[in-house]
Amino acid sequence: MNWITNFVRPKINSMFGRREMPENLWIKNPITGEMIFHKDLEENQFVIPTSGYHMRIGGKDRLHYFFDDGKYELISNPQVPIDPLKFRDEKRYIDRLKDYRSRTGMDDAVINARGTVQGFPIIATVQDFAFMGGSLGMGAGEAIVKGFRVAITEKRPMILFTASGGARMQEGILSLMQMPKITVAVEMIKEAGLPYIVVLTNPTTGGVSASYAMLGDVHIAEPGATIGFAGPRVIQQTIRETLPEGFQSAEYLKDHGMVDMVVSRLKLKETIVRLLRLMTKKSAHASDMRKKQKVTKTRREN
Repeated sequence: MNWITNFVRPKINSMFGRREMPENLWIKNPITGEMIFHKDLEENQFVIPTSGYHMRIGGKDRLHYFFDDGKYELISNPQVPIDPLKFRDEKRYIDRLKDYRSRTGMDDAVINARGTVQGFPIIATVQDFAFMGGSLGMGAGEAIVKGFRVAITEKRPMILFTASGGARMQEGILSLMQMPKITVAVEMIKEAGLPYIVVLTNPTTGGVSASYAMLGDVHIAEPGATIGFAGPRVIQQTIRETLPEGFQSAEYLKDHGMVDMVVSRLKLKETIVRLLRLMTKKSAHASDMRKKQKVTKTRREN
């Protein structure tokens, strides 16, 4: 026990009316160094107002901002074998999983949820970079496949938010097997005639970008997101050429036809709803009809 820290300092602060300043009250803009009040940033969906820089957010925060009134229902993830290869590097893989589960409150790097976006019932699947860099292992792969299956069963569009460093090395070939498995699920939802929209967030790399992240009907990227298979340094050393400025950024990929659009997080909901109206005329018509019936009923009651 530190006597000065635990007793003397609080006593002095209470005598002079000083209060401890929360460490997370202000957040620094990583680009300009500007300090932003945390509450203002939270209200702006963690998009810095002055520069438009998109800060990384957690999976549950993303779902809260995305769904109507921040309300959604979580879909439980399938149970998978833990540490199938008994992997160990600096620490045991099973201990690393326990650590991340304790820190994030998540079972794995993927969250599935159902809810509505401006009245459209959808299934949203989010990869959370906070859990082992959003890496794709058996647990994450099975969770993504379940999201597709629920979307098909309930006849809802599928919105997938990607954020990943790629396959999870601690699961070896079992991790790589998740890519073709999810690719089959993508084909299933397309055969069912349901929209599949991918939102590429920072970063989307490795095997994720080489498979299901680039198989959507529409690909939307957040501004400034890094999207690619391998890192620029690895590519540059391999091809022995200087890469163009902004290589692998969302804006560069849009200019070269790899991404359909770059959309701010603040305008993402309205953009996706507009796309869903174009892709599911029946659903859009039904939604409009329900609204008209509700307005008519209210007028009659009044």
